[in-house]
Amino acid sequence: MGKMKKTLLGAAFVAAALSMNSCATKESAISDLQNFSYDLRDKSQYYTVAEWQKAGNRFLKIRRRISKYQYTVAERQKIGKLEGQCAKYMVKGAKDGILDHVLGIGSEVQGILDGSGWGK
Repeated sequence: MGKMKKTLLGAAFVAAALSMNSCATKESAISDLQNFSYDLRDKSQYYTVAEWQKAGNRFLKIRRRISKYQYTVAERQKIGKLEGQCAKYMVKGAKDGILDHVLGIGSEVQGILDGSGWGK
């Protein structure tokens, strides 16, 4: 095999590897969001204030990763559904008293949640 063919073959291999890596990274961002929604579903009722802060930061980090990629319509629908589930669990955690405990403004928080439609 000539030097030129080896160079082209090597470049094609690198391009294919980068493409697969990008796809895997794109998929791992969705997978991380799904795992996060499962964590919220299964564990958030026991979260401390510090754990809620970590959860909020984790959610923002995952959303930033997701925003870096192009997704199909089906993938965007899945992402939207997962983000909605995460929001539901976070609002439920707030409504169940974590914000009352943190901020000491229980009735005000309840009024905000009820008035916004988020708590329903």
